[in-house]
Amino acid sequence: MSLVAVIVVVSTTARKDPSTDSSGEALRDLFHSDVDSQFNVAEKYIVADAEGEIREVITSLTESPNPPNLIVTTGGTGFAIRDITPEAVSPLLSKHAPGLVHGMLAASLAVTPFATMSRPVAGVRGKTVILTLPGSPKGAKENLQAVIKMLPHACLQAAGADSRKLHAPGLADLERRAGVAGGVEGQGQGHRHHHNHGHSHGHSRFHIHGHGHDSGPVRYTTPSEHPVSNDPSLGPSRRQRESPYPMLSVTDALALVKEHSPNPEALTAKVDSKLVGSVLAEDVTARENVPAFRASIVDGYAVVIPSDGNMKGVFPVTAVSHAAPGEAAPLKEGEVARITTGAPLPPRATSVIMVEDTALISMTEDGKEEKEVQILADGVREGENIREVGSDVNQGTVILKKGDQVSAVGGELGLLASVGVSEVKVYQRPIVGVLSTGDEIIEHDRPGELRLGEVRDTNRPTLIAAARGQGFEVVDLGIASDKSGLLEEVLRSALRRVDLVITTGGVSMGELDLLKPTIERSLGGTIHFGRVAMKPGKPTTFATVPFKTNAGEWTTKPIFSLPGNPASALVTFHLFVLPCLHFMAGIQPAGLPQVPVVLSHDFPVDRSRLELHRAVIVVRKDGTLQAESTGGQRSSRVGSMKGANALLFLESGPRPLPKGTRVGALLMGSIEWNQDDVRSR
Repeated sequence: MSLVAVIVVVSTTARKDPSTDSSGEALRDLFHSDVDSQFNVAEKYIVADAEGEIREVITSLTESPNPPNLIVTTGGTGFAIRDITPEAVSPLLSKHAPGLVHGMLAASLAVTPFATMSRPVAGVRGKTVILTLPGSPKGAKENLQAVIKMLPHACLQAAGADSRKLHAPGLADLERRAGVAGGVEGQGQGHRHHHNHGHSHGHSRFHIHGHGHDSGPVRYTTPSEHPVSNDPSLGPSRRQRESPYPMLSVTDALALVKEHSPNPEALTAKVDSKLVGSVLAEDVTARENVPAFRASIVDGYAVVIPSDGNMKGVFPVTAVSHAAPGEAAPLKEGEVARITTGAPLPPRATSVIMVEDTALISMTEDGKEEKEVQILADGVREGENIREVGSDVNQGTVILKKGDQVSAVGGELGLLASVGVSEVKVYQRPIVGVLSTGDEIIEHDRPGELRLGEVRDTNRPTLIAAARGQGFEVVDLGIASDKSGLLEEVLRSALRRVDLVITTGGVSMGELDLLKPTIERSLGGTIHFGRVAMKPGKPTTFATVPFKTNAGEWTTKPIFSLPGNPASALVTFHLFVLPCLHFMAGIQPAGLPQVPVVLSHDFPVDRSRLELHRAVIVVRKDGTLQAESTGGQRSSRVGSMKGANALLFLESGPRPLPKGTRVGALLMGSIEWNQDDVRSR
């Protein structure tokens, strides 16, 4: 029997220069030299010390049609800043194997006390057993040797073998076939217990206070931090009682959004009305001169200026030049040609006299044309009232720069069209998917009365409208049930259809809040933040998930899991999701514009968290921007967004902010002019 093993070397150094890898080769030699080894090493991968790369390779291997029986990683299990292998692997495991960890540590401790500094993890993902080993060749071999004889049995079970048949001969036979010595039943056996007591305790206390018009959830104890999301398989009795995610500031959370937003992708697009909103991915140069010919800028008469500049006198009208294309005979001194605005000058013409500076002297016999005109101008100079070739746009010059956005005003489209540019490189605008989660959520337009516990879906239609209002294509992903397997299936399907997923609900600490575990444990994603010190929107979650494109290349796609309360969802969309969409579309600056405003009345503030207060801003008659609250700010109160055109940044503090205080505001909509009273809209 032969089992398939894969070695994953975690080392940024070896990633740059594979010849520096010694641990991976030491493990390969161990597999091949062990006479009892049932493993065949199929492949060795080298990845950098980066959670994303580690998770990508493990996710790809375990989700392939023929997953390996065993994956062993080497490197990144210590305490150095870049040692993140356990953090990358642990969320991927559906079953943890503390016995294998104990066996590896016990063997290493027999060699050196410094084995206590190792942080291995072991377990199962899909049909594959996964072990994380130290980065040194000696430590990696010691750890693997300690458990290698038990691994075939573990791999067979993980692959789906019948446990009854495997265990039928009894424990002694299993030990004999594995080549290990077991204890004697009924006799005292030595037991070594390895306990990991490393806990991280956060000692800052978060008090949540009402604003005078709304009260929030009340918390009495201090949160501590855990490394990963809740394991749904443990059930509600053993779920985490604290959020495992550190409370980040809004500034830090926005920095992570910027850092982990996918880079924009360029494509070729036609120059037409569909280009509005797109951002240029490269400089655009003029293909032609504008104008392409010498043209008149007025209605009048083309003339050939004599050397003394004196044009006073009566002249015959010998030709007519309209804006329509056509050939014209050369103009001679002493002749004039009637010309319209934008029309090409006849050859040899040197200036244009405005019709206002002339008088009609005579007409043709039929009375339809001018025969002679008198020019009243004196001191005329060459080049007057003429647009020279390329005077507006010179061929070969840069007319639009990389990063310029094509607006609906029309100037950019007009400029591109004027110089004959028919196609340009632009950044592809991401497609957004919006998903609601929860067994209690029903379609907002379902007829009939609500049953006890049912909630109409307000988040999906409002977020779809908000994303479309910002110019992005949106896919309605519907409503997903609170079942982890079904949620995983829905999210995988969504990631195949869209570039960014927005979900609402399921991100708090309830037993059915499955989004974070599904993203981490089932999809192999990385959660960059899971709590933000803000009101509303504290449980807002931002993650990226590795995804293989149709071209077979690995990329990442963002998932924003927003709170289920309607006001929270809309606020966090404008604050976090919109900047990410802008980064992906190449739009700069990303996010809503921020302006200073003056408070029109006292504003209550939270004692511990920054508040994004929904408000209406108008322009006072002195030109300043004044803000008034939309009323009750409870996160479930979607009505607080009605009429709001701004989100105010209200810093936490012990007392309300008085009238006249200047604060920052994010503009969500247009600002009205009100000369008298901000409240009369």
